[in-house]
Amino acid sequence: METKEVADEIARQIGSKALYMMGTKNLVCGTTELGNPYLQFRIGRNSKGVNMVRIELTPLDLYDVSYLRIYGMKVTIKSEDQGIYADMLHDSLADNTGMTLSLGTMGQ
Repeated sequence: METKEVADEIARQIGSKALYMMGTKNLVCGTTELGNPYLQFRIGRNSKGVNMVRIELTPLDLYDVSYLRIYGMKVTIKSEDQGIYADMLHDSLADNTGMTLSLGTMGQ
């Protein structure tokens, strides 16, 4: 599968509403030194101080997610989740950024 297709699939699995609620911008796809495709994007202000997320697809069809703080030339890894399934992406993003990524049941 092509890198762009993998990045599009990762974004689809997260969901457009969740991406919107995080204030994502600067979505970038690429491959790591090991040849694993990834999707990387900046997010809005949050309680955990994370401003960049990188989601990498491993050869086992699992995701490694890195939560970064980039300020000037300094890059700090705030947290990482390794070996997570696609259905766990939403919870991982919410837990590691402190953001609400859904509107829930809207009072129902």
